[in-house]
Amino acid sequence: MPGFWSLLRSNRNYRYTWLGQVVSEVGDHFNSIAVLSLTLHLTGSGLAVGGVMIARTLPAILAGPVAGVALDRFDRRKIMIASDIVRSVVALAFILILLYQQRWLLYLLSGLLVFASPFFTSGRSAVLPRIAREGELHTANALTQTTGWLTLAIGTLLGGVSTMKFGYEWAFVANALSFVFSAWAISKLRDPEGHFRPERKLVVQHHGVREFRRDLKETFSYMRATPMVFAVGMAYVGWASGGGAAQILFTLFGELVFKRGSEGIGIIWSAAGVGLVIGGVLSHRLGKHLSFRGYKNAITIGYFIHGLAYIFYALMPTIWLSSLCIGISRIAMGSNNVLNRTLLLTHVPDRLRGRVFSTVDMMLNVMMMISMAAASVATDVLPIRTIGVIAGCFSASTSLFWAWADLAGKLVEPPREPAPEEEDFEPAAAPN
Repeated sequence: MPGFWSLLRSNRNYRYTWLGQVVSEVGDHFNSIAVLSLTLHLTGSGLAVGGVMIARTLPAILAGPVAGVALDRFDRRKIMIASDIVRSVVALAFILILLYQQRWLLYLLSGLLVFASPFFTSGRSAVLPRIAREGELHTANALTQTTGWLTLAIGTLLGGVSTMKFGYEWAFVANALSFVFSAWAISKLRDPEGHFRPERKLVVQHHGVREFRRDLKETFSYMRATPMVFAVGMAYVGWASGGGAAQILFTLFGELVFKRGSEGIGIIWSAAGVGLVIGGVLSHRLGKHLSFRGYKNAITIGYFIHGLAYIFYALMPTIWLSSLCIGISRIAMGSNNVLNRTLLLTHVPDRLRGRVFSTVDMMLNVMMMISMAAASVATDVLPIRTIGVIAGCFSASTSLFWAWADLAGKLVEPPREPAPEEEDFEPAAAPN
């Protein structure tokens, strides 16, 4: 299986996708650090920070089904470009918050930015098997996920430092320009067929409410009939039960517990990003050798380590020890994420891929929102460190449920993706 650099050198389509990802995601994290820091400075409220994070989650939930259906009906490349253009305009509009200092603007613009995101992120997942050649898919998936986490580490650290030195305007302008670059990079993708529509002979001529409902029903039928795919989605839900709270806690630990301002937020987020990168590289190596049984065992161990390290993160006396623990936690989570995504990429049919990825992301975002809301409310009645310990216990519990499902014989390997010419959908029966 080719390595990361070999893939970038030899695969033109993936190289452009990767370049767009690097620039746009670094810009994203500039925006995130600036908005969270600005929210806390304008309001002084952990509840307000939670409100912004919820505003960055709820629209993704609402957009998920629409994005999934659109990506499985129309040209995925064009949808991704449109998403980038819309996000560049919204990202620049954040400057209005500095002029009017209204809390509702924080919520509105955060919501608009996130609403457009699933059209891009699920689209990128859906086209990955199309642009990765035979034998490259696991490497392409690992590199995509690892790059996202590397940009998290770099973008949050640079975002925190640059926001302190150059102000919020710089972060917002940089984010807007990053989406413009991403749109250009995606426009360079080429396919022998001249388009990036799904291989689906039932890409229908009509696009009404009835067809929309039919597409959603088809997705749920497939996931019910394929327990392993559903289990991966539920594993993301389990992680998000504690992971959502982390979106709030990273800001509160950096600003209030360790009193390091936006720089403190950047340090913690950067440590999380470094851990995820290491986890991504580790899973790339593991994935070449793991059997299906080994994959399931690795997931169980990974979720347990993740939750346990999360608990220690909440108890550490210094920001550096706390960051070390969150880094270890994210090593485990990064490895699990790559392994789970590879399973979806190699088993979900192309005609369903956009909808399945958007549905899994929607499941995750629903629990993220619940977790963030609970953590935000809890900041008024519980110590911040206590909230962190509770969130870590929730995340660790995912390993118990996964292990139970495996022992109960529910986690069986699903069939591989059907041949492209197969036209009619029939839920795949799980093998005995």
